[in-house]
Amino acid sequence: MKYYNNIKTLLCGSLLLMGGSVIFTSCSDWLDKDPESIVAEDEAFKNYRNFQGYIEEIYSLIPDKEKVNYCTAWNFGDDAVHNPEGYAHMDHQVDLGNYRNWYNNNQCWLNGDRSSLWKNSWYCIRKCNMGLDQLENKKSLVGSDEERDLLRGQLYFFRAWWHFELMCYFGGLPYIDEAFEATSIPELPRLSFQQCADRCAEDFLTAYDLLPYDWDETLAGMQTSGVNALRINKFMALCYLGKCYLWAGSPLMKEFEKYNRGEQYKLLEASRTGKTYDYDESYCKKAADALGRALDLVNRGAVRYQLAEFKYSNIYDHVRDENFETNYSDIFYTVKQSWQVPGTTEVIFRGVCSGLNTANWNCAKIFGPKVAGLVAHDKIIHHPTANVIDQYGMANGQPIYLVRDGVYVLNPRSGWDPEHPYNNRDPRFYHDIVFDGFHYVLSTDALNSDQKKLEYCSLYTGGAMRGVADGSSTGYFIQKLVPHQCNEGDKWYDWDYNFECYLPYMRLAEIYLMYAEARTAIAKDAADLNTRDYCTTLSAIDAINVLHDRVNSSDWPLEPVPANLCDTKQHFMDEIRRERAVELSFEGFRWCDLQRWLLLTEPPYTVKYSHEFERLETDDWFKKNDPKDAKVGNFHKQDLISRRFDSKHYWFPLPDKDTYLYEGFPQNPGW
Repeated sequence: MKYYNNIKTLLCGSLLLMGGSVIFTSCSDWLDKDPESIVAEDEAFKNYRNFQGYIEEIYSLIPDKEKVNYCTAWNFGDDAVHNPEGYAHMDHQVDLGNYRNWYNNNQCWLNGDRSSLWKNSWYCIRKCNMGLDQLENKKSLVGSDEERDLLRGQLYFFRAWWHFELMCYFGGLPYIDEAFEATSIPELPRLSFQQCADRCAEDFLTAYDLLPYDWDETLAGMQTSGVNALRINKFMALCYLGKCYLWAGSPLMKEFEKYNRGEQYKLLEASRTGKTYDYDESYCKKAADALGRALDLVNRGAVRYQLAEFKYSNIYDHVRDENFETNYSDIFYTVKQSWQVPGTTEVIFRGVCSGLNTANWNCAKIFGPKVAGLVAHDKIIHHPTANVIDQYGMANGQPIYLVRDGVYVLNPRSGWDPEHPYNNRDPRFYHDIVFDGFHYVLSTDALNSDQKKLEYCSLYTGGAMRGVADGSSTGYFIQKLVPHQCNEGDKWYDWDYNFECYLPYMRLAEIYLMYAEARTAIAKDAADLNTRDYCTTLSAIDAINVLHDRVNSSDWPLEPVPANLCDTKQHFMDEIRRERAVELSFEGFRWCDLQRWLLLTEPPYTVKYSHEFERLETDDWFKKNDPKDAKVGNFHKQDLISRRFDSKHYWFPLPDKDTYLYEGFPQNPGW
C-alpha cells in the first residue's frame, strides 16, 4: 500500500493544502486532512476570478532555486564548487556521482524544503488537468470567451512546463493529461524524451494560440493592469516551444532515442566518436523557426522584452552609467528598490519571490569569503572553478582556449598573457568574478582589525583568502548573482538595503543563444552560418554578435565573433557553447548543457581545477592600480575534483519506490 499511495501522488497529484490551494474530496480519501482545507468544486470554478485564483497557486509553486533552503545548490556542472562545509549539498554530491542523494537533499531545488521541483510538478500537473477538465468538458462555463482562453492558455502552458523541467533531469516520462481518480493506478507508458517533447510542444502551441502578448491589452487583464508581468503570455509559450524542440534535437536526446527503440545503449561510446555535433535536424528546424519568430518580435518592438544595458561607470562595483535606465545586474538582484524583484526588461519567465528580506537569510551570504567573518553566517561558500574562468575570453572576441578534436588548446590569436591573466578580458569577467587584488570591502569603518586586513582580496596561492575552509580553493569568488558589497563592512544584506535576488528560468539572452545553436545545427556549411532565412533578420553569427554588442562600450570593449571561429560549423558550434557558458554562468544551465551535448562524461569537462600563481605586486600596489593590470608569476592549473562519471550519469535516477509499481515505468539505465 505504501507504493500504491506514492504513485497516486505522482499521477493524481499531492492534494495537500499548500498556500490556500483548492482541494477536492474525489482523490483525498487516503490523506490526513483538516476538514477546513476542503473547498467545494463549485466554488473554485464558479467564476473567472475564483478560477484565476486557482491557477495563481501554480505560479507560487515555481521553485525559487536560490532560496529553497537557508543555503542551497543549483549549479551541477563544471562551473562551481563548494568549500567543505557545503559538501552535503547536492552540487558536491553530483561531483561524487551520488545522484541518488537528490531524494532526501532538502538543500537542492529538485527536492528542497521550501520548494521542490519533483513534488510541485506532479501537484501542479494535476491542478492543470483538473482545470482543463472543467473548461474543455463544459463542466465550467465561467466568464467570457476571452477569459476562458486566458484560463486554458495558462493551464496548457504550465502542464507542458512542469513536464519539461522534469524531463531535463529525469528523461522522458509518462505525459499526464488527465486528472486520474485515486481508486486505480493508470499504467501509463514511459515515453522517450522526444516523444514527451512532442506532447509538451502540442501544449505550448495550444497555449500560444490562446494567450495574448500583453495581458494589459485584454479586458480581463485590465483588472490587474500594471501587475501582469509574471502572467504567462504568447511570447513565453513561443520561446519555450523553441527550447523544447532544441532540447529534443540535441545530441543526447537523438542518441537516447535509439535506446527507447530497443537498440543497444551506447551513450558513452557515442560521445567518444564525435556524436557531440550530431543533432536531430528535424527538431532543430522547428526550434529555429520558433526562436526566429520570437526574435523577430523583439527586433520589431512588438513585445516588451529587450536586452538589459551593460553600461557601467564602475564595473567592479556594478555602478551603472547614469545615462541608461536598465542594468545587467538588475537581471539578478536589486538594492534599495523596496525589494523590487529582479528581471528588468530581459527576464521572460520566473516565479514569485519568497517574501521581503528572505534573500538576506540565505543567498546573500553564500558567495563571499568567510575569513575572519568578513561575510556573515556559516562558512558555506559557492565559488567558481577555474574551468569557467577559462571560458571567459578576451576583449578582442577570441577565446583563450579552442576545442580541437575534443581537447582544449591555447588559442594563439587570443593575446592572453599568463603573466597578466586578467588583462583585456571579456567585460563580463569583471562584472561576474572577484579575483586577486579586487577591492572587496568599500566601507571599512565597521570592520574589526582582522577584517580590515582583508579589504583587498588576497587570492594568490597561499593568500589569506585561499583557505579551503573559509576562502576559495580555486582563486576566485562569484559576484554575478550577489554583489561583493554583501559583506560586514558594506552590509548590503542588511534590512536597510532592501536586497532582493531571483534566478530567472529564461531570459532574452538565452533566446539568442538557442537560436544560434539551432540555426548552426541545420546549417549546410560554414557559409550558411550567415544565412538569414528563419523568420528573422538574424543569422546564427548575428545572434551571438547581438550579445557581444550589448556588452561593447568604449570603456569595456568586446569585439564581434572573429572570422577564424566561423570557418567550420563545428568550430562555430564550439564558440556558441563557450558563449553560453559565459553569458549563462552560474544560472544553473551548465549541467543540462554538458548533458545534452554528450560531454558530461568526457574530459576536460570531468575535472574541476583551480588557478595557482604567485603575487608579484605589493599590497600597496593594488590600492593605487587596477587589479586587472597586476603581473603574476608561475600561473598554472591544478586539479581539484575528478568526476568519475559513466553513461548512467546522463540522467538522475527516479525514486526506486515509484519504479516498482508497474513494468511500464522503468528506472533510468544504470540505476
